[in-house]
Amino acid sequence: MGWRALLAKEVLRFWKVAGQTVGAPVLTSVLYLMVFGHVLEDHVQVYGRFSYTAFLIPGLVMMSVLQNAFANSSSSIIQSKIMGNLVFVLLTPLSHWGWFFAYVGSSVVRGLVVGTGVLLVTMFFAVPPFAHPLWIVLFALLGAGLLGTLGLIAGLWAEKFDQMAVFQNFLIMPMTFLSGVFYSISSLPPFWQAVSHLNPFFYMIDGFRYGFFGMSDVSPWLSLGVVAGALAVTSAVAVHLLRTGYKIRG
Repeated sequence: MGWRALLAKEVLRFWKVAGQTVGAPVLTSVLYLMVFGHVLEDHVQVYGRFSYTAFLIPGLVMMSVLQNAFANSSSSIIQSKIMGNLVFVLLTPLSHWGWFFAYVGSSVVRGLVVGTGVLLVTMFFAVPPFAHPLWIVLFALLGAGLLGTLGLIAGLWAEKFDQMAVFQNFLIMPMTFLSGVFYSISSLPPFWQAVSHLNPFFYMIDGFRYGFFGMSDVSPWLSLGVVAGALAVTSAVAVHLLRTGYKIRG
């Protein structure tokens, strides 16, 4: 029951400031859609028959899921470390698995809540087809879990806010924006297509988009394997750090 209490506490932590943690990301995504959709709608057609606005919506939804899942676990850990209230969690008899499921689980909840909000609002502009709903749900869960785990690792590693900013601004943001959110990598030159295939975030976006259109740049099964493998590796690292008390126990 302990990890459930910590999970509920983490969910309430972001929900109490939902205007900032949920409303603001939804508004940002809508602004992206309005700007890029207005400028490129008549100039770009993707997958042969879909409008650019419809193509853009799944990318914006997944980008919001990933960024907010990362922000939830990373901000919670680093704030608790700096403010000194992490000691109250350390005093509980929670296992490292309890910590992992609570922090990553709350990150998944926040990512899915924001992603759902983005999807509902952007559907006023265009309604993408829902070709394979199960793939949509699967990649949303795996993507949120992976970024929530990365956020947990970053929060454990960082000792101050500027270190966390470096992690987010020089790793998470570039990999997210260069993953095909705003374009199909098939439109890129061969060299940059090859570079894109080295970005694990691309497989999350591409697999998620396949769930909507039934079309993608690579096989959804390949995307599933890459994302699931990345989640397994990062989860093993995060659990190890929690078990050893990395930077949280003296």
